[in-house]
Amino acid sequence: MAESKEVTSRVRAVRTSKRPVKPSQNFMERLPSEILIKILSYLDASALFSISHINKLFYQLANDNALWNKLYIAEFGKNKKQKSKCMDELLLKMATVELQDCAAGYWKWLFFGTVATCDMNKWKRHLGLISRHTGLPSQTEQVLRNLHITRELTVSDKSWHEGTLEMSWSQFCETSLSLCWIRGLCLPNYQHISTLQLHGIRRIALRCPSLKKPGWRSLMAKLDMQTVTKQSTQVIGQDRLVELKLLQPGIIVGTWRDQCSIAFVMFTLHFHQLVEKSIKGSSVCPYVESMVKAPFDDIDPEYDLHGYHLHIVLHDTVCILMSGSFSQLFCHRTQICDGLIQLTAISRTNSSQHTPLSGNITLPWRCEALQGTVENCCIMSLTLLDEFRKPFWCVSSPVSMEMEKTTVSYDYDGEHFLIHYLDSDGQVKMKLVKEQNVNKHFSREY
Repeated sequence: MAESKEVTSRVRAVRTSKRPVKPSQNFMERLPSEILIKILSYLDASALFSISHINKLFYQLANDNALWNKLYIAEFGKNKKQKSKCMDELLLKMATVELQDCAAGYWKWLFFGTVATCDMNKWKRHLGLISRHTGLPSQTEQVLRNLHITRELTVSDKSWHEGTLEMSWSQFCETSLSLCWIRGLCLPNYQHISTLQLHGIRRIALRCPSLKKPGWRSLMAKLDMQTVTKQSTQVIGQDRLVELKLLQPGIIVGTWRDQCSIAFVMFTLHFHQLVEKSIKGSSVCPYVESMVKAPFDDIDPEYDLHGYHLHIVLHDTVCILMSGSFSQLFCHRTQICDGLIQLTAISRTNSSQHTPLSGNITLPWRCEALQGTVENCCIMSLTLLDEFRKPFWCVSSPVSMEMEKTTVSYDYDGEHFLIHYLDSDGQVKMKLVKEQNVNKHFSREY
């Protein structure tokens, strides 16, 4: 009996010895940190960032300021001919900072921030190529794509629960960018939303494709739903499935008909300083653009303001419906009323100025397995330049078209429609008829 027990215990010992031995974290913890840091000092930035995702120990070691200070100097401290003036000042300032006085990971994020700055400087010259039609950088789309900028939508409900949605799809147009997020598990009902925050994410390219790259979050827009009242919320259109609610210019929410659940959220962003807004803000504060005041020109007593240039685009989420540029717009002194000036881009009596539309005014949408088209809705992107060809008023927002029932016209026998846009800076009135003739009036605070 005793002999059988001894044999059984031996078998158990053999079976135990044949089990695969897993790497022990205790073994790594027993090594002196000086030895581990010495080993990590032979890694480049990509490998050092990758190894920080193994466990808590390697995360702390891979944030060592001495390691990243060495990488920073090796990357940016030698090629002085290629450094800009701002880089020289930054290096001089950082040279006076003691490593022991810096918080853990300080030099790590300084390294990534400098990489992003150098990459941005490389593409900054492309933003200097201004289109003579729009007055905006002609390569905005290319720069945004080359900088690998993505967008995230953060949704908070009234219970302070917060969720982040990855973008579902995006669409570039001539002077605007449309972004859409479809309903997800973390997207509450429309009535329960507290805030919407749109962030631009600038990712740093590293040689570790399986990991989420480090990035900088820039707040581009924030909407507090407590400030959005039922009176300010405008229903701009609907079909048999969804209803489009315009919360504020550029932001619409598609809700399922007769329900509070959200089908999708869509933002439209104008190209004016879009690159700066995407990367130069902080996670809690947006980039603030410099204020441009309207120039006052009273040289000619008949024309108070003249030399304005307008570029306007009507489009949907698929194609462009109308695109036109109108130069040498002016305003008579007698047309200034209540702080507004009126600029007429297309005259009803001048048929040579009339602009046709290439399609119907509709706004297609798609969500998960469903899709549809909302009639009499589209996206308007407007850029108004002053006499110095600088952007003076920029708008990109979904708008609705309504039929004018009381309009009587002896020139056109078709149905008349009106697109009316209004915000705190100005308003747009655009009249359309089925014969594809159009009359536009643009006003702005003076």
